Amino acid sequence: MNSFETAELLTGALPHIQRYDKKMVVIKYGGSAMMDESLKKSVLSDAMLLAKVGMNVVIVHGGGPDINYWLDKANVESTFVDGLRKTDLETMEIVQMVLAGKINKDLTRTIQTLGGKAMGISGIDGGLVKVTLKDPDNLGAVGEISEINTEVITDLVEKGYIPVIACLGIDENGDACNINADEMASGVAKALNAHNFVLMSDVPGVLEDAADPSTLISQIEIGDVSQLYAKDIISGGMIPKVECCVEAVRDTVRQAVILDGRIPHSLIVEFLTDTGIGTLFYKKEGQLEGSLK
Repeated sequence: MNSFETAELLTGALPHIQRYDKKMVVIKYGGSAMMDESLKKSVLSDAMLLAKVGMNVVIVHGGGPDINYWLDKANVESTFVDGLRKTDLETMEIVQMVLAGKINKDLTRTIQTLGGKAMGISGIDGGLVKVTLKDPDNLGAVGEISEINTEVITDLVEKGYIPVIACLGIDENGDACNINADEMASGVAKALNAHNFVLMSDVPGVLEDAADPSTLISQIEIGDVSQLYAKDIISGGMIPKVECCVEAVRDTVRQAVILDGRIPHSLIVEFLTDTGIGTLFYKKEGQLEGSLK
């Protein structure tokens, strides 16, 4: 690419930069993009760039593979109930250590190494996320969000930091609880009245044919989702991801997108180009002022 082509590309990004100036963007970060060091730097540098051009970026992360690794090292068996990790006292100690410690601080350090400003926290800090237990008898310390103290997040954003939030919370007894990362990110996006909620995954988005990436559905009005369930276009592991996006948009979030985190710089393509590459969810009552696609 020569200098003129580069200049044209940058000029083309200007309307998108203007559109999202000072807008709140919540990114759920997980999947392969967390495990591959090259992808990790790509995603975090993209998030940092979005912040540098004026967006208020918030990152919420999980860490399932790392948790599994450390549970194995401690000879603690991993048990899942309906896709959620059963979290007894011993498991919770390791989950908290891995999420709020190793992963959270590694992501924060990486952003700062790349030249950005980040603050690593969890839902425990500052009473950020309060939860009720989903099913204590079968799931243990797995929480469902009941309240989010957005002041903790907005204070950091106003001071120029990218909040990097581990998916933990506290219950009514003050005990630490594990929270599903997709649910945590969706809850944070709703509480912040975010302009955009991005759910990074290991799939391109919603596909008409799960075996054919070329059948990507680029935009879905949330009222049409039930038809896609009926046709089995949305099924299996895609269901909870779609539900998080739909709930966010039905609530206060302007639009949500499922994005393939395995593609380098997918965030930049989605936000700063006319093309976009994921599946975007929106509602008719709030028609897009200019589609990301």
